[in-house]
Amino acid sequence: MPKTKFENIVFTLLMSFLMVYAMICYNIALNMGGMSNQVFLLAFHELVIMWPVAFILEYFIVDKMAHHLAFKVVTPKDRPFFITLAISFYIICIMCPIMSLIATILFKTPGVQIISVWFMTILFNFPMAFFWQICYCGPCVRWIFGKLFH
Repeated sequence: MPKTKFENIVFTLLMSFLMVYAMICYNIALNMGGMSNQVFLLAFHELVIMWPVAFILEYFIVDKMAHHLAFKVVTPKDRPFFITLAISFYIICIMCPIMSLIATILFKTPGVQIISVWFMTILFNFPMAFFWQICYCGPCVRWIFGKLFH
């Protein structure tokens, strides 16, 4: 997909924004006991903190690690769909625990129960992050990116 450094920055900004916003909405809805219109507005309060963190992590650290791990499973000759799926899977495996820890510390005030609250947050977040990345955010961002950069 991205072929230049600028394209990679744009792609990562789009992907991290959509993933972080979706996951924040999901977590707020869980905490409130259900979804409401208020969730979409409340999410912007956390987004200003979590989006830059996610972008920096993914752009400078996680993307390289995920590519490295993915190409232990797939090869450049494999179908692009499987390569994308492998990279996305490893990005989720790395980002979900890190972002869950940051969110636990910043927004859940776990106190001495930090490890158990963090593990519970990962448990709730991982399946949804996987779904969002593979079925919604990933395809949407790749489509938007394809329209922006032919």
